[in-house]
Amino acid sequence: MNTTSYKTRSVKNSEVDRQWFVVDADGEIVGRLATQLATILRGKHKPTYTPHVDTGDNIIIVNADKVRFTGLKEQQKSYQRYSGYPGGQKSRTVAEQRAKQPIKIIENAVRGMLPKNKLGRAMFKKLYVYAGPDHPHAAQKPETLNA
Repeated sequence: MNTTSYKTRSVKNSEVDRQWFVVDADGEIVGRLATQLATILRGKHKPTYTPHVDTGDNIIIVNADKVRFTGLKEQQKSYQRYSGYPGGQKSRTVAEQRAKQPIKIIENAVRGMLPKNKLGRAMFKKLYVYAGPDHPHAAQKPETLNA
């Protein structure tokens, strides 16, 4: 009988190897795209995943204004925000949000799937969303990721 014991390897922040990915969101379903992006931002797709360390990669999303929803969410879903003052709650439908701030649709979906703590906020900073097809991150030589 082999009694060799193996220790679980815990990655340090300085040992993390980050990659850059580009995702074309044209025609993608918001929720399904957001789950894949959250997994990559957390680093759960890597064998070196460590829960208390940010091991995720950087993601650039282009064509964020062309994402789609299933069912009747396009008419029924609303985005709410609150200023903190009485009567300061405002809401927008998906169509209004897409017209004014299309990148917030993907940002809100992904942010909701990340941890609600300091580590989750650090992971969210590695997400770059652009409404059009162009992005200023060509120097990082990002790989295309098929979502």
